[in-house]
Amino acid sequence: MTEITAADLDACAAEPIRIPGAIQPHGALAVVDPETLAVRHASANLTGTTGLSAREPISGALATEVRRWLAGDDPVMLRLVEVPAGRLQVHGHRMPQGAILEFEAPPEGEADSLDGLYPRLRTFLDALSRAADLGEIARAAVPEVRALTGFNRVMLYSFDDKGDGTVLAEDGDGVLPSYLGQRFPAYDIPQQARALYTLNRIRIIPDAGYVPSPVEPALSPVDGKPLDLSFAALRSVSPIHVEYMRNMGTGSSMSVSIVVKGALWGLISAHNRAPRRVNPQVRSACDMLGQVLSLHVEARLQAAFTAERLALKEVETDLLSRLAGVASFQRGLAENAEAWMAVTRAQGAAVVTQGAVQAVGSTPGAAAIRMLAARLGEAGHEVFATESMATVWPEAASFAEAASGLVAVSISRLHADYILWFRPEVVRTIDWSGKPEKPPEPRSGRLHPRRSFELWREQVRQRSLGWSPAEIESAEAFRSSIQSLVLRRAEERAELSDRLERSNRELEAFSYSISHDLRAPFRHIVGYAELLAERERGLEGTSRHYLQTIKDAANAAGRLVDDLLQFSHLGRTQLKVGPVDMGKLVAEVRRSLAPDMAGRRIAWQVGALPDAWGDTSLLRQVLQNLLQNAIKYTGPRDAAEITVAGEDIGDRTAYMVSDNGVGFEMQYVSKLFGVFQRLHRAEEFEGTGIGLALVKRIVDRHGGSVSAEGTPGQGATFRFTLPKRGDANGG
Repeated sequence: MTEITAADLDACAAEPIRIPGAIQPHGALAVVDPETLAVRHASANLTGTTGLSAREPISGALATEVRRWLAGDDPVMLRLVEVPAGRLQVHGHRMPQGAILEFEAPPEGEADSLDGLYPRLRTFLDALSRAADLGEIARAAVPEVRALTGFNRVMLYSFDDKGDGTVLAEDGDGVLPSYLGQRFPAYDIPQQARALYTLNRIRIIPDAGYVPSPVEPALSPVDGKPLDLSFAALRSVSPIHVEYMRNMGTGSSMSVSIVVKGALWGLISAHNRAPRRVNPQVRSACDMLGQVLSLHVEARLQAAFTAERLALKEVETDLLSRLAGVASFQRGLAENAEAWMAVTRAQGAAVVTQGAVQAVGSTPGAAAIRMLAARLGEAGHEVFATESMATVWPEAASFAEAASGLVAVSISRLHADYILWFRPEVVRTIDWSGKPEKPPEPRSGRLHPRRSFELWREQVRQRSLGWSPAEIESAEAFRSSIQSLVLRRAEERAELSDRLERSNRELEAFSYSISHDLRAPFRHIVGYAELLAERERGLEGTSRHYLQTIKDAANAAGRLVDDLLQFSHLGRTQLKVGPVDMGKLVAEVRRSLAPDMAGRRIAWQVGALPDAWGDTSLLRQVLQNLLQNAIKYTGPRDAAEITVAGEDIGDRTAYMVSDNGVGFEMQYVSKLFGVFQRLHRAEEFEGTGIGLALVKRIVDRHGGSVSAEGTPGQGATFRFTLPKRGDANGG
């Protein structure tokens, strides 16, 4: 398609079609003062057509009819009135600049009067009531309009969302070529012309070769502006449109607007090879036909929309019922792929939540889906629909075959999270009425209409089937349902978290109480076992072994109680945060662990450690547990290696303790920091199974994070990070 420049379209759109300053000469026009009936404006042919003077107020029978009309509530007047030149049809309407009167020749016979036209209109209404769809409605309308007007050809075409018109029905006598099924480009009718079609439903051009009759004066004495002829049937039309008619091979035309919900849905367009006049009564009948047709089209469109919306709502309701019982709506969507895609009758779908992609059916790759979500988020789209992503984002051409059409809805106000539905490319051929191009005339640069209306076929690629309003509304409704579902889940999780927090506090209090109460009995057991051993020195070996077992078991249980007491106590105390010299703490901990290292060969590598911000006693416990574990789990090594390091990483400090001990399998890493979780048998390595859980809890209380890596037989590395001053959680 030849590109039309913005300047071309702007020139066409700026054409003053409402204030042409002239009328078509098959009638005459006068604008009178509603009070005095003095003539404010008159067409140059007023006197010649009507015998009225532009210098004197109107009088006689005409004045009587005009005063009667102005005194009533009717917005328009249509009368046969005697004027000096004879009996003429007078059509009047009110405007702020005055009462506009238009004079035309009267009907030639009774058949052209409204009474004569009524039976035909009644027949048309009966045909409409029997029509099964919009196609039948269109096919019923065009022969009626042609019978009323006598034109060679009558077409009815509707506009799509881009403004292109497609001929749905046609009736003709063969004098003019047929355009049935063909498409007319949107720029054939500029925007300001479409707006005028919506306001003034009838436009008539009896002779494309007419010479305009100017209206004088050019400016209104009321407001100093050009005379507004928007509602005048005689209004002179755009020279560009007259040239368009000539290029089309038509000598006269008439159009009837089909207005649905205040918007121009389509046009009935009538053409004749030779000039042809249509009197006001016939035009009024065609206007009435157009209004009835508009109501029927609106009713059928609404009925079709409602039926389609109800069908899609059933799909949505069924899908939501399935999602209600799943933990993750993303996973639930993937497990119900057919229903998910059926929400908009798509062939593919995806959901993007914080960069994670879940896709089903025919879709682009995950990276492309993330790109689309990012673009939609940058543009702030909450609801977006297109048949051709490639025209919006050129890079989308690479996956157009799998996904050309897109409907997307936002499901987050904070992130570029979207649910997306895709349709693949549908290669199709469009029949245009002439190649859709409109170049300016080379010499003068003046914009001219296209000259050719011969059939021109275009193969359309990188476009999907269009999305219907019901499908787009279904996507919007599903968005609201998902947001409600996510919100409800969040509220349930919050309520569950509150209950868990209360339970944890109760368990901590219980654990603290029990642990505290058990410390003394275990100490008593150890003490009495030692006393008994001292008193009964002559016990035989087996009895002494029993006493030692009792003592060892009581000591182990006591250590477990102490660890539990410390673990539960941690959740009940306030952190005492401040600067912490981590290098000094490591040195202190190493000295306290000297008994554990007795007789061992351990190579220590302690780097320069940045200061931390936290509770000194608790961070000492973290280091003690990690270093004690490193010493313990390197026990089987002849030469143990333990490394302690730290670094500053922006708003946090990070610390690492690594060893060359027994290590662990990474598949079990999630168990390391749980209470009583052990990856090695108690017979191999002593411990209560609480040390690492305590480490995690202390780091969490500081607002930090902890992680671990290990390899069986090669060692383990534990890392923890702490926020810098002002970021730690002192609660």
